[in-house]
Amino acid sequence: MSWSMLLDAAGGLCLLLGAFMCLAGAVGLVRFPDTLSLLHAATKPQTLGLILVLMGLALTLRTWAAVTTLVFVGATQFFTSPVTAQLVGRSAYRHRNVRTELLIVDELSEALARDGDDSDGAGNGSADDPQRPLHP
Repeated sequence: MSWSMLLDAAGGLCLLLGAFMCLAGAVGLVRFPDTLSLLHAATKPQTLGLILVLMGLALTLRTWAAVTTLVFVGATQFFTSPVTAQLVGRSAYRHRNVRTELLIVDELSEALARDGDDSDGAGNGSADDPQRPLHP
């Protein structure tokens, strides 16, 4: 068996595993009950699935132009998706769109109580508090 066939087989396996991870994330988006669970389904399996698909493409294509482009796309997804989910999750929590009874550990409530429950951490109030301005 030549290296080319072995790399093609590994690429095909990565493509299949990546597609399965993306499918699992899509099923989670349909079935999970609350915002935080939906964010989990939208980021973790989707990011891993995309990285596996990109790795499979890189193993199959094997050109520098394709590999560098795929690495750039994978790095962008790897760094932006979890950060975005963190910010959306924090916003959903602050606007009380989270089912707290489903949380095992609620570290954010302790941090918000300690900080005085400011929406942006700078003492500028929140949309729910009409007594304090939203912007300085």
